[in-house]
Amino acid sequence: MSRNKKYSYWIIGIIIFFIIIAFIPFEDFLSSSPKVGVIEINSPIMDSKKIVEDLNYFYRQSRINAIVIRLDTPGGGVAASQEVYEKVREIAEESNKPIVASMGGVAASGGYYIALGADTIVANPGTATGSIGVIMSYPIVGELMNKIGVHYETIKSAELKDSGSPFRDLTDLERIYFQSLIDDLHSQFVEVIVKERNLSLERASELANGQVYSGRQALDNRLVDIIGTFEDAVYLAARKAGYDESPKTIYPPKEKKSLFEVLIGDILQSSAFDNLLMYPKPEYKISFPIK
Repeated sequence: MSRNKKYSYWIIGIIIFFIIIAFIPFEDFLSSSPKVGVIEINSPIMDSKKIVEDLNYFYRQSRINAIVIRLDTPGGGVAASQEVYEKVREIAEESNKPIVASMGGVAASGGYYIALGADTIVANPGTATGSIGVIMSYPIVGELMNKIGVHYETIKSAELKDSGSPFRDLTDLERIYFQSLIDDLHSQFVEVIVKERNLSLERASELANGQVYSGRQALDNRLVDIIGTFEDAVYLAARKAGYDESPKTIYPPKEKKSLFEVLIGDILQSSAFDNLLMYPKPEYKISFPIK
C-alpha cells in the first residue's frame, strides 16, 4: 500500500512538473535576440495603475533590454497622464534600458504628455499629436430638471463648494475660479515641454494653443524626434540598447478579468460613458475624434 502511495506521489509530481514547464516561456529565455518590452496605450487615459505596473514589470525584468510605449490615444485625465509620464521619465533617467515612445494614429494631449518622458519620440508623418492644452466640460441639466418637476437643493459651507453643479449655470466668480485652475494645469504642461524638448517658454507657449499637429509638423516644430513606424521604434530601442540583431517584442502579462468585467468593462471605461459624469474634470484630452 505504501509503495503504491509512493508511486502516486511521483506521478502527481511529474504531472505538476510538466504543467509548470508548459507555462514557462523558454523561447524568451533561450533566444539570443534582444528583447523589447512593448506597452500599448490605445484608449483614453483614465487610470494610470495598470500602465505603471506594466512599466515597472519591464523595468525589473533583467531579460528585457529596452522598452517601447505605443501610444494611440486622445489623452485623458490630468493626474493619470502625469503619473505615467513620471514613470516613463524615471525609467529614462535611472535605468540603462532605453525607452522609446511610438505614436500611432493619435497621440494627443495626455498621450503627448506621456511621450515627453521617453528618450526618443517616434511619430508617423500622419500621426495626430500635440493638442497641448486642458479642457473641462460638463452638462447643465437645470432646465430639464425643472420641466420634470425635480428641485435640487444644496446646503454648502462656502460659496465655491458646489462649483460646477450641473443643476445651475456658473456664476462669474466660479468661471474665474475654474479658468484659474485650467490655466495652472496648462502651465504645468508647458513647463514639461520646455524641459523635455529644450524649447524656450515663449516658443512652447505658442505651440501649446490646443492645435493638433501632424507628425511631420510636430517634427518641424521639434515636438518629436523622428518620423517612423512602430517597427522602426522597436528596432531603434534595440539599437540604443546596444544590439544589432532583430529584436523580439515582449508584451506584459495579461490581466485576468471576470466574465462580468469582460462583458461591461469596455462600456464602463469608454470616453462616452466618462462624459456622462456630472462633475467637471480637467483633462489633457483632444476635444474631437480623429479617425
